[in-house]
Amino acid sequence: MIRGTVYGSPPPPRLHPRHVRDRQFAAAGFGRRGLDPKEVRHFLHRVALELAALNQDVNRLSEENARVKRVLRDYRSAQARRTP
Repeated sequence: MIRGTVYGSPPPPRLHPRHVRDRQFAAAGFGRRGLDPKEVRHFLHRVALELAALNQDVNRLSEENARVKRVLRDYRSAQARRTP
């Protein structure tokens, strides 16, 4: 089983800022109050900005992690060559 899945089902698709920005809400039906569309759009924009920042951080940290792993692998290889 793949980590993070239930009974082998694929993980849900990642949420990206464009998904939040482009999300449309149905209008409230007749006789219902509904939500203030400006408030909803403002909130969705804030969420999208936060997701963008988090995705940037994840990408940056993934690259840094790969770099550190390469340095460690190279160091270990050099140490193994030095040891008789």
